[in-house]
Amino acid sequence: MIDLLVPYYGDPEYFRALVRSVLAQTDHRWRLVVVDDANPDPWAGPWLQSLSDERIVYRRNEQNRGISEVFRQCVQLAEAELLAVPGSDDLLDPDYVAVVLAAHARFPHVDIIQPGVRVIDGAGEPAAPLADTVKQRLVRPRGDGARVLAGERLAVSLLHGDWLYWPSLVFRRTAVQEMPFRPGLPIILDLALVLDLVLAGSELLIEPTECFAYRRHRESASSVKLLDGSRFAGEREYFQLAAALMHDRGWRRAARAARLHATSRLYALTLLPTALRRQPRAVGTLLRHVLGN
Repeated sequence: MIDLLVPYYGDPEYFRALVRSVLAQTDHRWRLVVVDDANPDPWAGPWLQSLSDERIVYRRNEQNRGISEVFRQCVQLAEAELLAVPGSDDLLDPDYVAVVLAAHARFPHVDIIQPGVRVIDGAGEPAAPLADTVKQRLVRPRGDGARVLAGERLAVSLLHGDWLYWPSLVFRRTAVQEMPFRPGLPIILDLALVLDLVLAGSELLIEPTECFAYRRHRESASSVKLLDGSRFAGEREYFQLAAALMHDRGWRRAARAARLHATSRLYALTLLPTALRRQPRAVGTLLRHVLGN
């Protein structure tokens, strides 16, 4: 079994599409838990109830907790051996559950599974943003077929550029529930959690079968914080912490990669022309990130 734990606060049509993609799974060994983070319009509960599927569980927060707290809440609500936290705007291909459960059966010792992902835009069309192209073609470890990564090699690649897609990741429940999210990192908390797991000895499986659609659009939490520079301020703070953690472990190459955080700095550089046109106040923050200050 796998628990699919969805934090919901956003576009109703995207959310309906996600739920329908879960219902369309060819492998029925799933439970869907929706955490409604105090949406102003509480329509989701009655709609989910109208689907009459006992595998769907709905919870509504009385007050909005924000992305970090809801991620923590979702993880703690998991009961199955495996869990995933899809975004309410993403889509599962019909074989997603079948692919990840089969991968777990072949590699039962791994704590994290990264299945194959394609990127789509707000309209659901294929997209190839520069950041995704660089990370997938230049940063992600090369190799064919399913493969397991761990230790400093995995840490180095992720610190050069986070090529994982958090909403698609599958975790062993016991491993992730025992590893708390670091506070104060709302945009980069996913990378921080994965690296904490790697430091604790967890292994990651790359399962190349494409079975998940990750949506990039202007309203996403990470996109909203790009031009105002707040995302990069948070990243810079975390990379300083990561460098210290890697140094203490004796992983010198990983500590160097954290201090360099090359892909993150290059990404900030590509945003400078847009910031000059649309949000000049963010230019200083972006420049500090590019220069590593």
